[in-house]
Amino acid sequence: MPHTEIASHRGGAFHWPENSMLAFRHALAWPADQVEFDVHASADGEPVVFHDATLDRMTDAEGTVGGRSWEGLRAVRLRGTGGEGIPHLADVVSLLAASPQLPRLEIKADGNGRPYPGLVARCAAALDAEGQRGRCVLMSFQAATVAEAAALGGFRELVFLMESKLVRGMRPADAVTLARSCGATEIGVHVGVADAALLGACRSAGLRLSVWGANHAPTIMSALTLGLDAMATDDPPLALRLREAFEGMDGG
Repeated sequence: MPHTEIASHRGGAFHWPENSMLAFRHALAWPADQVEFDVHASADGEPVVFHDATLDRMTDAEGTVGGRSWEGLRAVRLRGTGGEGIPHLADVVSLLAASPQLPRLEIKADGNGRPYPGLVARCAAALDAEGQRGRCVLMSFQAATVAEAAALGGFRELVFLMESKLVRGMRPADAVTLARSCGATEIGVHVGVADAALLGACRSAGLRLSVWGANHAPTIMSALTLGLDAMATDDPPLALRLREAFEGMDGG
């Protein structure tokens, strides 16, 4: 069975405010393998670490991330952090560069589902400034974004993320074909649709298979039992305990 890598999803969202420097600092205290986070572009093209296309849920402000300049976003406060602002990608990469944990970076689309022009190159530049491109697992739901990253090259893995509805509507072989067509080296799906058939198709094609949504004991154990390559979890301490117990079992 492969060693399933554990990524702290948004820094470990069950424990700390998601995608905050506070969360990332605490995530590095856990012996996980990766730290997962999301990137949008500001109005002036700066890569900022935030999940939603809008500010309303996680900050003291309203409106879209892409509607404000980086200078304007710096004044926005993240809820639950004691006054911390939205991180710039450069700050997160700098923090992770001194850690053995790998950056697992998802490039988001704008509020209309369109890729941000130039964001892939700006993310690559921020990674290169700290010598981290070769350690970065880069992900996107947009095939064009994955293809753009593949054209740049140099990333540890390129993950094509697939919505559950899409995965359920196609054969595993077709999912593999779609992923390979944009240059992905890994398919990422929700843990609820990962199964042995999809894993087998990925293995046959030389692709990795990872999941998100492995946030409780049953779904974490499902990922471990299948032998997936990686899981993103909101509860890294639980996932780490379960992985240790699982790998300590005979045959695990």
